[in-house]
Amino acid sequence: MNKRICVIGGGRWGQKHIKTLYKTGNLAGIVENDPDRLKELLKLYPVNGFNSVSNASKEKFDGYIVATPAETHYTIGKQLLELGLNVLIEKPMALKSEHSEELINIAIKSGSHLMVGHVLLFHPAIRKIKELIDEGRIGQMYYVYSTRLNTGTVRTTENVFWSFAPHDISVLDFLIGKPAIKIEAKASTFLQPGIADFTMAQLSYPDNIQGHIFTSWLHPIKEQRLIVVGSKAMISFNDSSKEKEVILHHKHFHFEKGIPVKMEKDDEIIPYESKLPLNEELNYFITHIDSKIEIADGKSGHEVVKILESVQNIIGNN
Repeated sequence: MNKRICVIGGGRWGQKHIKTLYKTGNLAGIVENDPDRLKELLKLYPVNGFNSVSNASKEKFDGYIVATPAETHYTIGKQLLELGLNVLIEKPMALKSEHSEELINIAIKSGSHLMVGHVLLFHPAIRKIKELIDEGRIGQMYYVYSTRLNTGTVRTTENVFWSFAPHDISVLDFLIGKPAIKIEAKASTFLQPGIADFTMAQLSYPDNIQGHIFTSWLHPIKEQRLIVVGSKAMISFNDSSKEKEVILHHKHFHFEKGIPVKMEKDDEIIPYESKLPLNEELNYFITHIDSKIEIADGKSGHEVVKILESVQNIIGNN
């Protein structure tokens, strides 16, 4: 069953939401305060257009997607949730953990459904990796290592961790299934005072599971790699490669008379369905809008903001 969804924000990422929802017959409204941009969007997607969130909220659409700059997420999300409206807020859901927590509480009080746009949680490869972990294929999880590197767009108002790491934090929390209990981080600044270009964060989780996130926008090769290491096997996934293969590495160690001995068999390529993560994310929002959001819900989005905030406090103006 189709739903009437309104997208707030007609920028680069907002337009991806608009295009995807229009193709599936779920786009009912667009909010954009730039009149020229709104006019152009409505030519391509003939739906209801609004120049303000207030006007769009009066229409009581089934759901609203907030795809505006991050500094506006809290204000717009709060406005909609207080009206009892269902909302998907793009990541990060807020710039302060006290604000993200407030949004959760407002949603509970008003009976709204709140989701956060951590799109990689709907990547078929990530879902397959989670399945392998839950099936016990890697045994006891030891650590997860994520890299997000590129000679990418250098931000002037946020550091590379805020820009790149929300994806990785959400994936680590999803795969491990528990929030981090200890956070350490290092950063280096080269281009602009007070804006880190390189960060390395180490997250400690319950049961001695470790997570590592390496981000840099000063890197000669684009790399978006995920490694999961366990007591029985290991998993690798390189989202920046052409093949995008999920590989199960049958490698582990056991002890013989106190000496560690490597055990190794041939690698196994794990098949998974090729689907677009954004399509899957929006389909999940639409199909769960009247029931319960369990993946990328407000609580998981809040945990991501807490880690972003904690790392920022550790690295300071590095």
